Amino acid sequence: MTHAIRVHEYGGPEVLRWEEVEVGDPGPGQIRIRQTAVGLNYIDVYLRTGLYPQETMPFTPGMEGAGVITAVGKGVRDLKVGRRVAYAGPVGAYAIERLIAADRVVRIPEGVSDKTAAAIMLKGMTAQYLLRRTYKVGPDTTLLFHAAAGGVGMIACQWAAFLGATVIGTVGSAGKALIARSHGCTHVINYREEDVIAKVKDLTKGQGVDVVYDSIGKDTFPASLDCLKPRGTWVSFGQASGPVPEFRINLLAQKGSLFATRPALGDYIATRKELVSTANDLFDVITKGKVKIAINQTYSLDEAERAHHDLEGRLTTGSTLLIP
Repeated sequence: MTHAIRVHEYGGPEVLRWEEVEVGDPGPGQIRIRQTAVGLNYIDVYLRTGLYPQETMPFTPGMEGAGVITAVGKGVRDLKVGRRVAYAGPVGAYAIERLIAADRVVRIPEGVSDKTAAAIMLKGMTAQYLLRRTYKVGPDTTLLFHAAAGGVGMIACQWAAFLGATVIGTVGSAGKALIARSHGCTHVINYREEDVIAKVKDLTKGQGVDVVYDSIGKDTFPASLDCLKPRGTWVSFGQASGPVPEFRINLLAQKGSLFATRPALGDYIATRKELVSTANDLFDVITKGKVKIAINQTYSLDEAERAHHDLEGRLTTGSTLLIP
């Protein structure tokens, strides 16, 4: 027997229960992992509240972790007991031990710690597909990244700066502005004190940006569209403030023949080849020092309730880990 966080009903952080669970042996194509670190992400809130409903109850939330293989199932040939691995999805990370499909994990390279791996798999691979595939960022790109001092933001803004882009970040406090500036942002806008649209237009000499990366949702719509230049791209990849309101597609034409997309990591790492390629690109920029990972908060796994309170209260910056 071991322990995990379980959710028996959707609701606030108080529904996260620390319980004894049975893990069992890995089935065909599976491995069992003893986890050394678990990543905290806003998608965990969506799981807990039922915004992303689960097929069965109770369930163990969490989408990201790292650890050591303790057993392998039939048919698993390229992974052995004792190997360090990390993953982003499927659901079930808030546990001391867990079973997972072998083709959904990647080996952690030398020079990358378990804690770093657990902090970057979901957020870092999200940054990778946003910058390298959803909209290909380069030296001619000027972009706006909301929540620039958040977990994805701090990774993505550094990476975008490495790619040569001009990075404008939004934050909600002076302290977060300092963090954003030291993690790749060319310009920082405090949305509590400044008009984001007006400031973006000022910084871009009235043109607007090429692409807006928006994980906020309701509170930044339609302002994100108004920050774009004609034929610009709005990338909505989260909804921390609530879902984006329904809108008529003609709005995109009215605001300058804009492009809009709602990507999800799962569709960018659907195949084994895509998963390994994405992870390797991420590990490469980290091991070369181009992107530095800030693990600014750690909690014991059994303190998941407190961690969720702090995450939703916007009290966290960078990456947060739960330690089993």
